[in-house]
Amino acid sequence: MWDTLQAAFHRPKTRVYRVVEGVVYFLVLLSLAILALEAVPQSDDWPRLQSVARRIDFFVLLLFAVELTLRVLTYHPPQLDVFEQTIPQRVRTHLTGRLRFLLRPMQLVDLATVVAVVPGLRGLRLLRLLRLFRTSRFFRYSNPFRGLVHAFEADRLLFTFAYSVLAVETILGGLSIYLVERGAPGAQIQSPADGLWWALVTLTTVGYGDFSPVSGLGKVIGGFLMVGGMLTLSLFAGVVGHTLLNAVLSIREEQFRMTGYVNHIIVMGYERGSALLLDALREEIDTEETRVVLFGDRERPADVPSDFLWVQGDPTKESELEKVRVAYASNVIVVGTRAITPQLADAATILTIFTVRSYMSKEGRAAKRKKPLHIVAEILDPENVDHATSAGADEIIETLRLGFSMISHTVRFQGVGKMTSAMIGAGENNLYTGLIPNDITMPLPFAEVAAQIHTATGALVIGWRDLDSGQHHVNPPDEEQVPDGAQVLYLAEKPVLKIG
Repeated sequence: MWDTLQAAFHRPKTRVYRVVEGVVYFLVLLSLAILALEAVPQSDDWPRLQSVARRIDFFVLLLFAVELTLRVLTYHPPQLDVFEQTIPQRVRTHLTGRLRFLLRPMQLVDLATVVAVVPGLRGLRLLRLLRLFRTSRFFRYSNPFRGLVHAFEADRLLFTFAYSVLAVETILGGLSIYLVERGAPGAQIQSPADGLWWALVTLTTVGYGDFSPVSGLGKVIGGFLMVGGMLTLSLFAGVVGHTLLNAVLSIREEQFRMTGYVNHIIVMGYERGSALLLDALREEIDTEETRVVLFGDRERPADVPSDFLWVQGDPTKESELEKVRVAYASNVIVVGTRAITPQLADAATILTIFTVRSYMSKEGRAAKRKKPLHIVAEILDPENVDHATSAGADEIIETLRLGFSMISHTVRFQGVGKMTSAMIGAGENNLYTGLIPNDITMPLPFAEVAAQIHTATGALVIGWRDLDSGQHHVNPPDEEQVPDGAQVLYLAEKPVLKIG
């Protein structure tokens, strides 16, 4: 039941999720239709229709409240998958993780629609319309609303800083003008609320004119607030337009380090023109559920889609790795650059791997994890494979050698190249690794293991891997014994075994 609820609210590719979203869309349209009835010219039957409509609307609001509550309760904080925690720590992680999830922009929109049950906040029901744009099915290539949400999340610290400045100015100015103006002859500002309203109107340069200072000192305070308002508007313009002052840019560099991203994937060495890598990652993982962070030493390339985060920095410096929260990541991908020779590119890759491992070895970062940080590296020159392994790479992809080997092999055995590309790429069938099911009593001969897994799942097992030694056994003899706790390599349309 718990797994079904999590799928219904957090796994967009599942059937139950699509059913729940369909029901939500229907309720959104129904509630908007009820809201539109209020604009219809009234008739003799209007009071009765209005009473029925409000009861239906109240019931819809209750359903939205239940849906939001279940979505928050079934949220699984990713910290639980990374760190070993005591029971009190796990309880705290559950509470803080769900609170952070509720404070995300789209969750706040849903919360605002739920509080529309209060008569004075009925206008917030219009925000339900935003629910219709949360899916990409309305857009052919990309969802601009999702891009706006990602942009807001990426600059969350900047917006917090700007609004904090505005709040401090409003409070100081409003209370100061109230203390100065109260009791003055002809004073219009008679309460702290009047002072705060006047300060906010002045800072934003709206200038309603409903309140104005009459004393000399009050006018001086007003002058300071006017100048402060111009500076504050410039600050907001810089935040929105990404043309920020140096002081604000230094805050932006700290933003990702201070976020709550956990269990994310970091791509180091990404350069303009590597969009195929991002397309492949999209095929393998849900970038909404598992965030992908690109870490490079230059400005964000124009070809990076909005659902990928970009952090500027040098991955070969340990002091820079804190920016992308390497200690909280699940995987690191180190990509070799094509702008220099393969030897120099591999040297940079090896240095990056060594830097990450050195960073993880300090202050016991690796000891706190359930699973070690997994590093996948691209090596261009085969002579550097051993060096990358010594530096700490868990898996090495020799892209040039593999490509040339496939070309040469398919010349002699025609069709092998096409079939191999189909197997290692995302498609109808693919190669996967997984743990042997618990209901299979181990150890057993390889043929027996393969037969039982094929009968239970339909997957074709072609090898196994010893997790302790890391040794691979591809197409082993049928009588070869597979030990308990081994990992199997199989071919299937989708993953059917636990990854582990």
